[in-house]
Amino acid sequence: MSTFSAFKHFTNSLPEQPQLMPVLFIGHGSPMNGIEDTEFSRRWTQMAKEIPTPTAVLVVSAHWFTQGTKITAMDFPRTIHDFSGFPPELFAVQYPAPGNPELARETVGLIHSAKVELNHDWGLDHGTWTVVRHMYPEAKIPVLQLSIDYSKGAQYHYDLAKGLLALRKKGVLIIGSGNMVHNLRMVAWNRLNDVQGYGYDWALDLNDKFKSLIAEHDHKALIHYSQLGREAMMAIPTPEHYLPLMYTLGLQSGKEDISFFNDQAVGGSLTMTSVKIG
Repeated sequence: MSTFSAFKHFTNSLPEQPQLMPVLFIGHGSPMNGIEDTEFSRRWTQMAKEIPTPTAVLVVSAHWFTQGTKITAMDFPRTIHDFSGFPPELFAVQYPAPGNPELARETVGLIHSAKVELNHDWGLDHGTWTVVRHMYPEAKIPVLQLSIDYSKGAQYHYDLAKGLLALRKKGVLIIGSGNMVHNLRMVAWNRLNDVQGYGYDWALDLNDKFKSLIAEHDHKALIHYSQLGREAMMAIPTPEHYLPLMYTLGLQSGKEDISFFNDQAVGGSLTMTSVKIG
């Protein structure tokens, strides 16, 4: 059978949750956060203790930018080391979480605004494993990735996310992994390790603006971020790290509680600001 109903076995076996699983946007920053004990990685560990244990994790990572939308559908996704110039310890990391092909097929059936392709080649890139290995170090919870179609704008991704709401009802944790402010060309490399963080005035001002708009549920302004002025184009010179936020916002249901964590700038032109909804 090729119909959606044939692929509902995974979530049909799960009880409806009394509350929606929270949804997160996580500023993942440097891949080194994946192996270092930082204030950011410690907060990821703590977050996993504050929310219900998920039945599975679905991550929209800034680092899987594709033509069309794809979802990982293998039994055991590989750990991808999609970076260079870092110490051997980082390349040695493996995060052997299982996948869930059945959930991948069901997710394809949930999304009606786009054609989603099952993918057996990708895996878990550093936008996913550097975060999730701190949250769920035993690597027993299934982890999947959903790609970002680089040919589409923010509205498209926001609308696509709405189709995933049913997964929240079944305990699937959905994470958008990127950075609200992300301009590597303007990084103050000599201030990356400032203990209190460091942000250019324009980056801090815009980050505060983003937070205000999120708190006010003004998703329209965040979708049309290019209209927020020159600072927005400096913060988002390319959209891949910003678009995961659209998935988090698109999954908001009504007037759910919103909170921020890891709210700090690093290197002048990056922010680690993260969002929990629900």
